[in-house]
Amino acid sequence: MTSHTLQPFALKSQEVNFKALPPLSLYIHIPWCVRKCPYCDFNSHEARGALPEQEYVAALIRDLELALPQIWGRKVYTVFFGGGTPSLLSGESVAEILRNVRMLLPLALDAEITLEANPGTVEAARFAAYRDAGVNRLSMGIQSFNDTHLQALGRIHSADEARRAIEIAQQHFDNLNLDLMYALPKQTLDEALQDVQTALLFAPQHLSCYHLTLEPNTLFHRNPPSLPDDDASSDMQQRIEELLAAHGYQHYETSAFAQPKRRAKHNLNYWQFGDYLGIGAGAHSKLSFPDKVIRQARYKQPQAYMQQVARDAPIQTEHEVSHEELGFEFMMNALRLNEGFDSALFQERTSLPLLVIQRELADAERRGLLFRDHQRIAPTQMGQRFLNDLLEIFLKEKM
Repeated sequence: MTSHTLQPFALKSQEVNFKALPPLSLYIHIPWCVRKCPYCDFNSHEARGALPEQEYVAALIRDLELALPQIWGRKVYTVFFGGGTPSLLSGESVAEILRNVRMLLPLALDAEITLEANPGTVEAARFAAYRDAGVNRLSMGIQSFNDTHLQALGRIHSADEARRAIEIAQQHFDNLNLDLMYALPKQTLDEALQDVQTALLFAPQHLSCYHLTLEPNTLFHRNPPSLPDDDASSDMQQRIEELLAAHGYQHYETSAFAQPKRRAKHNLNYWQFGDYLGIGAGAHSKLSFPDKVIRQARYKQPQAYMQQVARDAPIQTEHEVSHEELGFEFMMNALRLNEGFDSALFQERTSLPLLVIQRELADAERRGLLFRDHQRIAPTQMGQRFLNDLLEIFLKEKM
């Protein structure tokens, strides 16, 4: 992206009028972690002392009750516990949350229920309880199997603990995602590939391989470490993609790789511009109605969030999404999918005709960043490599 202030492309006036609402997911945010990582820009807070676990679980359940009028009767297809570190919660707390989800919502019988976990000893001991509670997919934040790099990233687990935690997880889950990062401080190409090769020894159903980026409001952004240059990190990305392809993993999204039929359903709903209700401190929601789409954000600080829930007012901000935002946000998500999207999905998820972005599509196609025919729109291989450049076409500079 350039350093200019950017805004979505302009659309002619259109009325939002959905024929059918998008699929709905539920996101549950657990805001605490043992220690804040220097690269992390998520809404996470270091736990000091005992967690107010029971109070927070009660707040989550009340938050869900308060949200019911906005999603009444809609089936939920996926549930995702994110954070922070959800594996700081006990199995009993996760079970209590899911019991109430099932009582309050029509949860699909085959719903994917994911919980993010760190591979620390305490969290790993809870994996069996999470499975008993109804979690059927575990996502583990490994990041690296190299102790030097783990230390540089501020992680509290060792490489040996990571391996052991994976072994324990696989005793209870047959759907496992491992998060890895590359282009780490002073990391070499061989070290990046070694992390992926180690992960492959466990044959996880899903791998997420993220390029380390220096996000604003993080310690790394304030005090940047020495990172591999663009050429070196590009080589890492290419070689990782080749290695995973050779082992049968489908590279279906910018950072996501899956064995056949093991793609992340929850994340796919985001990328295909589905709806999601977010509960918990700092959680965001995107909810569609027949005549509008709204976005909401809960209060970020855990204590403030719980206090506001007690007042039946957990939502800090809410706004209706404009037509310009709808079109751009759809493209911002869907173009992350390497296979792109069915042309009809744009109107289905935004209620806007594809005609409103014909000029931008033609420009992207002319520049070799995008392929389209009468059925599908997808980034080319160059568009995947230069995704920011592709997305920038759907923005215009603010005058």
